[in-house]
Amino acid sequence: MFIARLQKLEKQFEDLEQRLTDAEVIRDQELYQKYRKEHAELSPLIQVFRRYQLVQQGLADSQGLFKGETDEEMKAMVREEIETLKAQAASQEEEMRLLLLPKDPFDEKNVILEIRAGTGGEEAGLFAADLFRMYTRLAERKGWKLEILSHSTTGIGGLKEVIAAISGQRVYSLLKYESGVHRVQRVPVTESQGRIHTSAVTVAILPEAEEVDVQISPEELRIDVFRSSGPGGQSVNTTDSAVRITHLPSGLVVICQDEKSQHKNKAKALKVLRSRLFDLKQHEQQQEIAKERKSQVGSGDRSERIRTYNYPQARITDHRVGLTLYKLEAMLDGDLDELLQGLSAHYRTQALEQG
Repeated sequence: MFIARLQKLEKQFEDLEQRLTDAEVIRDQELYQKYRKEHAELSPLIQVFRRYQLVQQGLADSQGLFKGETDEEMKAMVREEIETLKAQAASQEEEMRLLLLPKDPFDEKNVILEIRAGTGGEEAGLFAADLFRMYTRLAERKGWKLEILSHSTTGIGGLKEVIAAISGQRVYSLLKYESGVHRVQRVPVTESQGRIHTSAVTVAILPEAEEVDVQISPEELRIDVFRSSGPGGQSVNTTDSAVRITHLPSGLVVICQDEKSQHKNKAKALKVLRSRLFDLKQHEQQQEIAKERKSQVGSGDRSERIRTYNYPQARITDHRVGLTLYKLEAMLDGDLDELLQGLSAHYRTQALEQG
C-alpha cells in the first residue's frame, strides 16, 4: 500500500514534468506556476523514493549473490553489504513516511505573537519583556520582520502585554508550538532577600488571518475611540487616536493605541481581531477532531505549562518533550534552533504513531 501510493505519486510527478515543458502551459503563467508549485512540493519525496528504489535493487542483487556464493569470506562481505542496505532502506522509509504526512496548511503563514504577564506581579512583567526580546532576536537571526501592534508597559521596564506581527519564511511552522504558559524561576530584581521566585507568562502564536480567511461584517463590530494612555494612566496623546474594537458575536475585544493615527490603530486592531477569530475557529475544529480521536496533537492550549526557565541553573526545560538544555543565556538571545527542531521532531513522530 505504501509503495503503491509512492508509485502513483511518482507518475504524477513525471506528468507534471511533461506539462512544465508544454508551450501552451508556459504561455499560461497562472497554470504554469500552479504546476510548478505542485512539482516543487512533490520533489523531495520523489527524490528519496528514487534513491530507495536503487537501494532495493542493490539489496535484491546482493541477496541473490549471497544465495549463490560458496566462499565463506565473500559471503561475510555480502552479508555486511546486505545489512548496510537494509539500514539505508529503513531510514529512507521513515523519511518518506514523514514526507507523506499531511502538511499543516498554516505553516507558510505569518503570525501574530501575543505575550502577557501572568502570576508574579512586576517580576512577571519583567520576564514578559525578556521573552519578547528572545523572540525579537530570533526574528533578527531568521531575517523575519517584526512589527509591534500594541503594547502596555509596567513602571519598571516590564511588559503587561505586547502584541506583534512577525512576517517571513515559514514563521508559523517554526513558532506554532510556542503557545502556552512559560514559567521562570529566578531571584527578582525587586527581591531584597535573594529568594528564588516563580512567575508565569502566557504566549500565544496565532496564524495571521487574511480577509479571505475570516469574513467580518461591519454590523458585528462596535468601534470606540479614546485618548491613548501611558504608564500610570497619564494621557500621551491630545487626540482620540486609540481604538477599541469589540466583536459582538464572540465578545472579543482588541485595543490598539501605539500609533498617533486613529486609522493606523484601527487597521492594526482589525488585523489582531481577524487572527483571534481565525484561531478561535481552528481551535473549535481541533476540539471536534480531538473528541473523535480521543487525543490532540499540538493543540497550543494556552493554559498548559509548557516550559520552565531556571536562571540559577542556566537551564531551560520543555515539559512536553522532556528536553532540557543548559544554555539559557544563548537561548534568551534568540538561539532557539535546537529547541524548535526538537519540538518539531517530537510532534512529527507523534503524528506518525497516530497513523
